[in-house]
Amino acid sequence: MSILVNKNSKIIVQGFTGTEGTFHATQMIEYGTQVVGGVTPGKGGSQHLDRPVFNTVSDAVKKTGANVSIIFVPPAFAADAIMEAAEAGISLIVCITEGIPVQDMVKVKNYLLGKSTRLIGPNCPGVITAEACKVGIMPGFVFKKGKIGIVSKSGTLTYEASDQVAKAGLGISTAVGIGGDPIIGTTTKEAIQLFMDDPDTEGIVMIGEIGGSMEAEAARWIKENGKKPVVGFIAGQTAPPGRRMGHAGAIIGGADDTAVAKMIIMEECGIHVAKSPADIGATMAKILKG
Repeated sequence: MSILVNKNSKIIVQGFTGTEGTFHATQMIEYGTQVVGGVTPGKGGSQHLDRPVFNTVSDAVKKTGANVSIIFVPPAFAADAIMEAAEAGISLIVCITEGIPVQDMVKVKNYLLGKSTRLIGPNCPGVITAEACKVGIMPGFVFKKGKIGIVSKSGTLTYEASDQVAKAGLGISTAVGIGGDPIIGTTTKEAIQLFMDDPDTEGIVMIGEIGGSMEAEAARWIKENGKKPVVGFIAGQTAPPGRRMGHAGAIIGGADDTAVAKMIIMEECGIHVAKSPADIGATMAKILKG
């Protein structure tokens, strides 16, 4: 009952011994996630949080069989960390780091072409399969096991929607925070496709924001291929044109980038649009429960 990660996923932490890596790795372990080790160059051979530390991702993969990596590396080094993980054969990379230069992500995007590695992020809260595996920084207690998939550009709205869905008696299969940067690994449409193919996900919540065309692309794909109900919400309905709102990618560059334009497209494509974030859970419950 999940996409991307489950209780069998083996996770390594890049930036394992740093402050952020240590804190969130601890939270992940307490959630029950199978964290098998971490990477901090120069500290290979030591132990941290009762797990082995390696100098390279390649060493970590060879010794632990890890297939997922989560990255807590400073912005200047994050692109290299992503490419190192991909080169080592990691199948899923979750990059939490915020502030990676756009030109670095252009290089990463090109590097990943043709590889079997999937990137989530950067500048994202991560991925969580409820009550099984947390690879990220989200508060685990919010996510109750169920059959609703969530894909979101916003971390806080991911938590809010998950809480609403849980309180509506539906629960979460997997929640994916894809990140709000201009260049990210996995798009809204790609995450939606994964949920549509997951037999245990019965409905999908799609949370977007101003800027870019990902929500429109996803909506048009859903119109042609969707077989499950989708509830959508777009943040930034009062945002002025030309001003960045929160995320680096949240900026209205043209008429189709506004929240209203995206909401219209979504409605035309058969998505149930919630006008307020407070309505997300109730809207999904109404659709599934009648």
